[in-house]
Amino acid sequence: MRRSLVLGDEAARHPFLQSLPPHVRSGHFVPARRNVPTPVRAGAHPFRAALAERRNSALAGITARDLRQFLLAYCSCFLAVSAFIW
Repeated sequence: MRRSLVLGDEAARHPFLQSLPPHVRSGHFVPARRNVPTPVRAGAHPFRAALAERRNSALAGITARDLRQFLLAYCSCFLAVSAFIW
């Protein structure tokens, strides 16, 4: 019979969940916020709010180098598959 060193919670009903500490299984997870909104002054130019929102978007961290590397990988995979099919 195999026994673990630390007793798990039987209410978890799954071996993996039983092995987790109680504070992890509690479900009170608070995600860390990655992009903090940039404050915009009242009466500022109407496009400043849109620019601030764009800066805080998920795609704001993509650079030209990232795009170039993605296209290089995409094209090389496309050529490899095309050569294999040919």
